[in-house]
Amino acid sequence: MKLTFMYQSVTDLPAALGFYRDELGLVEAWREGESTVAFELPGSPVQLMVDVVADDHPRWASGMFFEVDDVDAFVKQHSALPLVGEILDIPDGRLATFNDPSGNTIHVFDESTAAD
Repeated sequence: MKLTFMYQSVTDLPAALGFYRDELGLVEAWREGESTVAFELPGSPVQLMVDVVADDHPRWASGMFFEVDDVDAFVKQHSALPLVGEILDIPDGRLATFNDPSGNTIHVFDESTAAD
């Protein structure tokens, strides 16, 4: 399991870009569509991912994204963890969300469908 992203839900992507890129000076690492941007965090391989979700899509809570080899296997191996909702198909893989004992959100994802 490897920490890959810190996730922050935003309501306005241009405003978020203005803040994280223009004010804080973070460098854009990648972009997915018109709603998701990741920034490099200085001195760290972990990236900050900001995302605007549609009103009809469940909003993910801010939290950590850990990459695992296989989400479905991880969920089976950690069946005592409180799974939030269903395992989701995402671009390039699968995603599961859990809450820690304090209610903080932990996401695990894989890249099982990513092109090699």
